[in-house]
Amino acid sequence: MFENQPKGLFALALANTGERFGYYTMLAVFALFLRANYGLDAGWAGEIYSDFLMLVYFLPIVGGWMADRFGFGRMVTIGIMIMFAGYVLLSIPLGGDTFALIVMLLALVLIGFGTGLFKGNLQVMVGDLYNDPQYANKRDAGFSLFYMAINIGALFAPTAAVRIMEWAQQNLGTSVNDSYHFAFAVACASLILSIAIYYAFRGTFRHVEGGKGKADKAQAASNEPELSKEETTQRVVALCLVFAVVIFFWMAFHQNGLSLTYFADEFTAKSATGVDTMPFDVFNLVLIIFVVYGGFSLFQSKTSKGKGISAGVIVVALAILAYKYSQATGEVAISAPIFQQFNPFYVVALTPFSMALFAGLASKGKEPTPPRKIAYGMLVAASAFILMMLASQGLLTPNEQKVAGEAGTFVSPYWLISTYLILTFGELLLSPMGISFVSKVAPPKLKGLMMGGWFVSTAIGNKLVGVGGYLWGDIDLTIVWGVFIAVCVIAALFMFAMMKRLEKVC
Repeated sequence: MFENQPKGLFALALANTGERFGYYTMLAVFALFLRANYGLDAGWAGEIYSDFLMLVYFLPIVGGWMADRFGFGRMVTIGIMIMFAGYVLLSIPLGGDTFALIVMLLALVLIGFGTGLFKGNLQVMVGDLYNDPQYANKRDAGFSLFYMAINIGALFAPTAAVRIMEWAQQNLGTSVNDSYHFAFAVACASLILSIAIYYAFRGTFRHVEGGKGKADKAQAASNEPELSKEETTQRVVALCLVFAVVIFFWMAFHQNGLSLTYFADEFTAKSATGVDTMPFDVFNLVLIIFVVYGGFSLFQSKTSKGKGISAGVIVVALAILAYKYSQATGEVAISAPIFQQFNPFYVVALTPFSMALFAGLASKGKEPTPPRKIAYGMLVAASAFILMMLASQGLLTPNEQKVAGEAGTFVSPYWLISTYLILTFGELLLSPMGISFVSKVAPPKLKGLMMGGWFVSTAIGNKLVGVGGYLWGDIDLTIVWGVFIAVCVIAALFMFAMMKRLEKVC
């Protein structure tokens, strides 16, 4: 699946991996930090959390508008610098008073604006790599690989956040609240790595950075098909319809950092013993990824040497897993943020299967169009919350659970692990395919703006994530999950109703 891809893809993907590692390290503990450090209730913490996510995903439309005028590469560089300043502020332990709260909010604004300049424009550059005819049929696969790289960074983030906090508490005598800032400081280091990768391999993608000169714009226009006013309107309308639908996917999906994290913190078993500790060690998950990729390489390698190396990787990974399995004794504490490692793990592990499935369907002329994949993704997301509804049968409300304390009812962590698996299936159908759809369908002169529009829809969905925080209290959990089931199903039905119009521009 890595064959015949433009070299610039891997450079841009690695630069994004570093930035996303820092971002998700911060995000893994952010909601819990707000409640612990400032004494906020679930609703207010959810409001700040969702507002920050909205900012991160709304500002790419500003970044896209600026990049259409001044160049994508320039905005990416400026964005990293602004993000770095925000993470520096966030990593300073100032306590929990009003001044500390104001500084924290300022840091969030800087991170949001910097991400707005960086995130969408980097993805436009990835899309422009596929304007070259020799790469045109690799666009969807390329974005799947790019999306996988994002999740490699996210995979290690929860473990990094938990371990750095534990290290600060045990070795530096730092309080629990101050130790959160060490997790935020990780993002500063990851951004330095990200910008280093960007400039080290800039030569592989410099031709898609864009610029503000007339010559640059004329050259870019000459490489793109000319569209009539009617065609431009059709494409923009189709994209706006997709944007309207994905709002509700992100509203549901990003509960992983809010209500699902609350559920992990308040209703899930606090420890695991024996074999049940295996999934909570990120290095076990990495070994499984090696087995998956080694298996694909074994069957796809064209030389005996390649097959031998692949078989060796599989044998070594399985041997280490077997050894760790035999040593899986004792009890391991389970912290709520660690559950956020499962979504990126599933993305990385399942991407080869997803690409192989759609490649097989494409060879038979049966591959669903991107809009149809998005609609299916909404239904899959709904089924994940059906599973959470089953997990919550007979449980107390969150407020009742808080009063009950250790006498409350706690469920197996495998409910959440399974929920993240299903949500990831939905994500793989919707997110990389949606980004690819935007990069393909957006009118040439509006690429930055339309990619920004994708992120605005994500921003609105992230703002609505806060609904989960406000529902978290005296409402039965089955009703909480039922709300997200309903919005996903309604959005999917709307998508199917608009399918002919959407598929017309594909």
